[in-house]
Amino acid sequence: MRYFAIVKYDGSKFYGFQRQNDKRSVQNELEKSLSDIFGENILIKGAGRTDRGVHAKGQCFHFDTDTQISLNDIKKYINNKYSDLKIKSIKIVDDSIHSRFSVKSKHYSYKISFNKKDYDNEYVCFSKKLDIKKMQKASKLFLGVHNFQNFVSGTRDNYECIIYKIKFHHFGNKLKIDFYGKSFYRYMVRNLVGALMDVGKGKANNSTIIRLLESEKTDKTLSTAPAKGLTLEKINY
Repeated sequence: MRYFAIVKYDGSKFYGFQRQNDKRSVQNELEKSLSDIFGENILIKGAGRTDRGVHAKGQCFHFDTDTQISLNDIKKYINNKYSDLKIKSIKIVDDSIHSRFSVKSKHYSYKISFNKKDYDNEYVCFSKKLDIKKMQKASKLFLGVHNFQNFVSGTRDNYECIIYKIKFHHFGNKLKIDFYGKSFYRYMVRNLVGALMDVGKGKANNSTIIRLLESEKTDKTLSTAPAKGLTLEKINY
């Protein structure tokens, strides 16, 4: 049978989601605890990897086993054990549902603070004043289907994906940018935010972004936003 769970975690306490031999990761902790619960070796498959320092409110994973244990007992065991890692929900699903391959869309948010007191805050990125109107106009260039090779870290066979919507929420000394898309590749959201912040600082303009979207792989010219401002909010299936 297949168990499917939604989990949230404080990314500042982990070296990312992916399993690692000598570092504390979300996958390591979940597999270790689930193996203790079920009395067998449990391996989970996540909807995607979040990097070190990136938070999640709606990360998803599944695992298969022939052993049936109370869903409430599983949730209670994990949630009592960790203060920085919590299961929000868990259920048994059809084997055709896959945490990664069944994804229809993802929602990420990035939080920026203009308050100097938040310089060391692990949940927002501190920045000096930004021209938010220019950032909003530039963000429209990312909408739709594009080849994002100049906004992705590492090499892939395919860099094309679709962004459905980017929304800005400016309140007081805080700015939140929401990204909605089919899939996001390694460092992609952080690179998109970094590019928009460069526009907001006057270090780049719309022409710069258009050139990077339309050109072949180039040397990186725009910023990568810190991991700590990024949160995986929700995954839709």
